[in-house]
Amino acid sequence: MHKIKYRFRDPGLRPRRTKLDVPGWGGEPEPRKNGSREQPWHCIPFAEGAQYGIELFYPFEQELRVSTREGRLVIEGQSGPDPETGASSPPFRNFGDQFYTYQILLDLKVEDGFAIRTEPHPRFYTDTTDTVPIAVPALLRGWWPMMFFMVFKAPSEGRTHIFRSGEPFAQIIVIPEEPDFQLVEMSEEEAAERELQARRIYKARSTLSAASQWTSATNTVFDGTYRQIHRAAIAKNRKK
Repeated sequence: MHKIKYRFRDPGLRPRRTKLDVPGWGGEPEPRKNGSREQPWHCIPFAEGAQYGIELFYPFEQELRVSTREGRLVIEGQSGPDPETGASSPPFRNFGDQFYTYQILLDLKVEDGFAIRTEPHPRFYTDTTDTVPIAVPALLRGWWPMMFFMVFKAPSEGRTHIFRSGEPFAQIIVIPEEPDFQLVEMSEEEAAERELQARRIYKARSTLSAASQWTSATNTVFDGTYRQIHRAAIAKNRKK
């Protein structure tokens, strides 16, 4: 169990493990049965990937909108300068019209050998309104004591990104500092073993999906093979 310690300046910025909101950006609570509309949470790989990180929530009461109009970035919703610090709140800045920054003050202390990486919140991938902010991936190594700003991609012409109080606007994942891996082509023996595994799974699909197969509203057949093997693998690991 790895521990990630945090501190933050703005009330309401408190990070948490990402949760899949259903109903919400994770889809509607439609059961896996014939006639149901496909939902993001129906997909186990997406559901697991979406909940892998730490989500950040917009801490300010006033809504903030970032738009692109005639090629120029427009930020709406900032209050006037603070009389003591001179800073605007929410603290957003234009960054060359193609990007913009959020002057965030957040410290996530990870264990030695790890780093934090910013990325879009998973609700970006399920959004149909083009209003979800797009956080630009960036890696901060563990020795850096504070995240001072986050960069976001500017919306397309005529589009608007919206930051609302209490809504997640970005996700952070914890990864090894160094990408210590090497791409190596499989040996013939390894490739044959993987091919055999794939064929065994394919052959067993009718058995594995007997109790879970269903056809969606768009006539897509879901057989639940991955889900069944996934459950068995988790159960096996828990017994170790």
